[in-house]
Amino acid sequence: MPPSASPPTRLQTLLPELGRRTLVMGILNVTPDSFSDGGRFEGVEAARAQATALTQAGADILDIGGESTRPGHTPVPAAEEQARVLPVIEAVAPGLSRPISIDTYKASTADAALKAGATIVNDVWGLQREPDIARVAAEHGAPVIVMHNRETIDGALDIVADMLRFFERSLDIARRAGIPDGDIVLDPGIGFGKSWAQHLEALRRLPEIRALGFPLLVGVSRKSLLGRLHDRETAPRDRLVGSLAAHVLAGSLGADIVRVHDVAPHVEALRVLDAVMRPDPAAGAVHD
Repeated sequence: MPPSASPPTRLQTLLPELGRRTLVMGILNVTPDSFSDGGRFEGVEAARAQATALTQAGADILDIGGESTRPGHTPVPAAEEQARVLPVIEAVAPGLSRPISIDTYKASTADAALKAGATIVNDVWGLQREPDIARVAAEHGAPVIVMHNRETIDGALDIVADMLRFFERSLDIARRAGIPDGDIVLDPGIGFGKSWAQHLEALRRLPEIRALGFPLLVGVSRKSLLGRLHDRETAPRDRLVGSLAAHVLAGSLGADIVRVHDVAPHVEALRVLDAVMRPDPAAGAVHD
């Protein structure tokens, strides 16, 4: 008899379509100062309505954050961060058919959020700002999204080599805490700790990061690096076309998940990408 298949990881259970198509993570910032939608979804009812809108638009994951990580942001104490996110998670999680990720680098916030109903930890400091967050995730059986970040920008670096060293440290932290490799997603951190040229380089060289063998998440939605490619000044809300182009490119180069503000147009665009890059043999022929 053939050997029995390995049991699915927690990540596979939460995201059974991972690897079969490009998944969409919908952003829900419950902050007053996020670069794009700060203040719009602070209250529980506003956040609940947005959570419903994102999932109805096709989001596969809901990413809830209570501290802006935009350039020049003011750090938020854990108690304040939790006061923002916990009521929203508690209100949204019971009726949600999608997993919730908590966007935090603080171990105490991750612990509280996972108890409240979140199931994934999304850490913009790759488990390295507060390494105890890895223990928290392991105790809850929560998958982790490990993002590359830097305190300072050094345009002379080979940024992908820097990422690979960074991820090696993060993976060591995760493994020592007991997080299985199958519950880890890597994020190159586009928009964080890099020069404009390095952001583009990181996107161009995604296959080198994908070669580590982990699913990739990419988030370029509405970011200022896209604004630099316009021939006029643009507000974050004016960067949808650039966001779509960046995420379709990322998907074609190996990204498994994209983190976005505008869910519906991304779902539509990625459906085309996946039909070409990840064809489903069971779908059969399509005739005009």
